[in-house]
Order: sequence, then structure tokens, then C-alpha cells
Amino acid sequence: MKKQHRRNFLKKSGLVAGALSTATLVSACTESSKEKSSIAIPNILSNPTFEWRIVTTWPPNFPVLGEAVVQLSKDLEVMSAGRLKIKVYGAGELVPAFEVFDAVTQGAVQMAHGVAYYWAGKIPAAMFFGVVPFGFNAQQMNAWLYYGGGLKLWEELYAPFGLVPFPCGNTGVQMGGWFNREINSVEDFQGIKMRIPGLGGKVLAKTGGTAMNVAGGEIYTSLERGVIDATEWIGPYHDYIMGFHKVAKYYYYPGWHEPGPTLEMFVNKKAFEVLPDDIQEMIRTASAKYNMLVLSEFEAKNNLYLQKILDESNVQLKAFPSEVLNTLKKNSEEVLQEVTEADAFSKKIYESFVKFKAQINSWNNTSEKAISPYL
Repeated sequence: MKKQHRRNFLKKSGLVAGALSTATLVSACTESSKEKSSIAIPNILSNPTFEWRIVTTWPPNFPVLGEAVVQLSKDLEVMSAGRLKIKVYGAGELVPAFEVFDAVTQGAVQMAHGVAYYWAGKIPAAMFFGVVPFGFNAQQMNAWLYYGGGLKLWEELYAPFGLVPFPCGNTGVQMGGWFNREINSVEDFQGIKMRIPGLGGKVLAKTGGTAMNVAGGEIYTSLERGVIDATEWIGPYHDYIMGFHKVAKYYYYPGWHEPGPTLEMFVNKKAFEVLPDDIQEMIRTASAKYNMLVLSEFEAKNNLYLQKILDESNVQLKAFPSEVLNTLKKNSEEVLQEVTEADAFSKKIYESFVKFKAQINSWNNTSEKAISPYL
């Protein structure tokens, strides 16, 4: 028995010694790496866990948009080894769709997902980070945000509200909308009630219509009951799921008002700064991932669902007349002039936007436009 006890003791001692040696080696390597790099190595086992909540402007588990937020939250839990857990709430489950901005600003929840033009009533300049009529497509918008100074301006704009914004999705070029009257001339916009937010809504108003801001989950009913005469949403894939082809007669293109709208995720700044550096970077990385994935899903499915709409309904697919588009573009320029004259920060952002647009359009003429007739 004594020999057996001694054997066990030695075995355990050997294991402990080995563990200590390994720990010593790791410690030495860590100290050595610290001398070579300023990046701290996170001690995952000792770091605290964070239980967050994210609210969205989309109905619960909404296809593509809401689903992306759910998957993003799962990715962040995996990436953080369980240190960041985020519970997702759709519009109305915790707060109404258009109150998520205030909820994050006030610290009631830590994150939200939506589109920046929804907050135009609080911050006029926010519209530029959603989309500008006849502005950037998705590819150009990302270029401006990530490499043209756009994201820095966005962060500066949201800082007084205690928020940190991230690009987190893009729908690509949208359709022009669903109408229950034909648009053969500019005069046909007179008196039309249309669900269209942001700068596009201001352009519609200048063209003679009435812009209405209706949450995604309420659009179908509003169109069916005649509360609105027309609506824009996204594109064929989502529009088919929403069922608009069942309650509207005409489907117009192109989406002059939203050539490449960016979706946003924003985080309460105080909550964000409490996170370890590595988890902060995980949030940035996950946002960039879904900025691309949302766009890719819409691009992959839109044509298929456009055909389904046309095959399964009597909807007429129609292009806006050139006269209409030219007038809308002229009115867009006037609206942008009015907005930037009335708000200093809008002017600052628009100057950056216009400068970058001139640069990228020059390249676009040599690249995208030059090859597109042959694709």
C-alpha cells in the first residue's frame, strides 16, 4: 500500500510539475510577446461575461433583416467563447420600432438594428447614412464609409447621443415601389400617399405627394385598407414575402430613392467601452460580415422572386418614364440643397459625399459602366 501511495504521489507530483513548467513556459512566452507587441493577450477564463439585449426596427425573425441580427448574435457568442450573449427583440417585443434609438441612447438596452433615416426627426444628417436619392449604390456606399471618411463622420454625428454606429447590411438597388395608380407623368404624383422615409420622402413631397413613415410590419395592412396609395420597401425577394403583389396593381422600377441603402447597428457607447478590446473588435468584425451577407442574399434571390411575382399575380411591371426620373432627380438636388442649408452637420457630410461621388463616378465610368453592356 505504501508503495502504491508513493507511486500515486509521484505521478501527481509529476503532473503538477509538468503543469507548472508549462505555465512557466507560457508565462515566459507571454512576457516575451508583450515586449514585442503592445497587443494584450486576453485571459478568456477570467474575463467576465456580458448579457446584452438588441432591439430592432424589424418584426421578430423578419426574413433576411431580422434573421441576420439573430445570426449575428449567435456568431458573437461563439466568437467570444460565451463571454458576450445577446438576446434579440423584434419591433414591439420590448420597444416599438421607431423608439429603438432612444432605448439605446438611454441605456435601457445596449444595441439596436435599423436604418439611419428613421431618426431624421432627431438628427437630420442621419439620413445620409441610410441612403441619398440618386446617390451611391451599395459598392460605392461601402467605399465612402470605410475608405472615404464616411464612417468617421457617422461616429462624430452619433457621439453626442452616446452611440457608436456600424454599417450592418445593405439591400442593394431597390425597386421603385408598389402603386395602385399608374405613373405616366409627374402630375400622377399629385396627392399620392406613399410610405417612403428619409430624403426620398422629402423628394416625393416636393413632387406633390405625401410621404408617410410606416413600420415594416404595418405596410401590407395600410396598403390593403387604402391608408396609403403606394409603398416602397426593398426588392422582389422581400416584397414577395410581404405579399404586396396581392394588394397592389403596379410594380415600378428603378429605385431612384434608394440605390444602395445601408442598414445600421448602433451600440451604447458606455456599454461598448466596458467590453474588453477583443470583444469590441468582434462586434466590428461581425457587423462588417453581415454588411456583406445581407446584400449578397438579396442579390442572389431578387430575380428569382421577381419572376414568381409576375407568374403568380396580375401585377404589371413598369419602368418610370424618363420625364418622371429627370424631375425626381432635379427635386432631389433641391431637397439636398435645402437640407444642407438648414443644418450645418448635414452640409459637412454632404460636402464629403459629393467630393467622393465625383471621384468614384469617374472611376465607375471607366470600370462598371464600360463593361456592363458586355456582361
